[in-house]
Amino acid sequence: MRRVLPLMAIVVLTILLVVSDHPFPPPSDPDRESRTAVVALGDSTLSGEGAGSYEPGTNGEDGGTWCHRSSEASIMKARVEADERFNLACSGANSDKLRNEQLPQLRRIAGSHRVVALVVAIGANDDPKFADILNTCVQAWGARNDCTSKVAPEWTKRVTRMVPKVENTLNAIRQTMRDSGYLDSSYQLVLQSYAAPVAPDMPRSLQNLSGCPLRTSDLRWVVDEGVPELSNGLRAAAGKAGARFLDLARAGEGHEACVGGSSPDDEWFTRLTLDWAGLKDDRRSAHALQESFHPNARGHQQFANCLSEFLAVDKGDGACVPRLDGTLGLTTEN
Repeated sequence: MRRVLPLMAIVVLTILLVVSDHPFPPPSDPDRESRTAVVALGDSTLSGEGAGSYEPGTNGEDGGTWCHRSSEASIMKARVEADERFNLACSGANSDKLRNEQLPQLRRIAGSHRVVALVVAIGANDDPKFADILNTCVQAWGARNDCTSKVAPEWTKRVTRMVPKVENTLNAIRQTMRDSGYLDSSYQLVLQSYAAPVAPDMPRSLQNLSGCPLRTSDLRWVVDEGVPELSNGLRAAAGKAGARFLDLARAGEGHEACVGGSSPDDEWFTRLTLDWAGLKDDRRSAHALQESFHPNARGHQQFANCLSEFLAVDKGDGACVPRLDGTLGLTTEN
């Protein structure tokens, strides 16, 4: 009998090692199960860029970051049953930064709270560099030429190169959760895409520095080709990683920057925004235009409404689309 027991222990240990690379996850807080949380990871779409009300230390003050994490961000406004909400997203983040800077924070949260949902927005700052394209188009407007004729031929290749990076990032998130003792089925993992912040049907009187200095042909490319193809690439990445996918490509229809003309109250995105005071400070001047063409507080609230609906259903895919009453709602696919 004395020989049998050690032999059984060895067999059990061997099975555990084969089944998992991490058979003994690090111990979690004993009260973890009593504290639930939702967590946002990614870039400006989730950090709250453009909404104002930024958390201390995320608006460049005192040597802090420029993550622009806002109390008005969609993750903070979403209707979801959780004791706490954590916003780890950072404006300008790409896949590498999410894995290197945000996953260690997620690991700590996963140990102290029972995470019920993870919402991710990532990819636009990888190969597509969508914000840079909009900045280039603004510069092209000043030079009186278009920009997308140069970008469009390379766009499909950029999106294609992005897909495996986003897939790998989602897999890294999964592994972080597994290392913290979670089953894949014990929480929701949602990847959301990006909304078009501008549209070609804005008044010509605002296609200048007082609103949206972009050429009509460039605006049409953003809405008809750029944003939809980016969403398709992200959908593919989500499918490969086994994540749910929330499509925001059409989420801003009728509420883009400048479409409201002289009445911007129904717009969900910021117009060209310049931090004049920041221009006088060498440390802030590089970020003087950072908020431009991002969702404003109204936009983040509408995205939160749609996200809330998506988290409440069990469909794999969904899309946020404007309703007839002017609000944003969820439509699901089988």
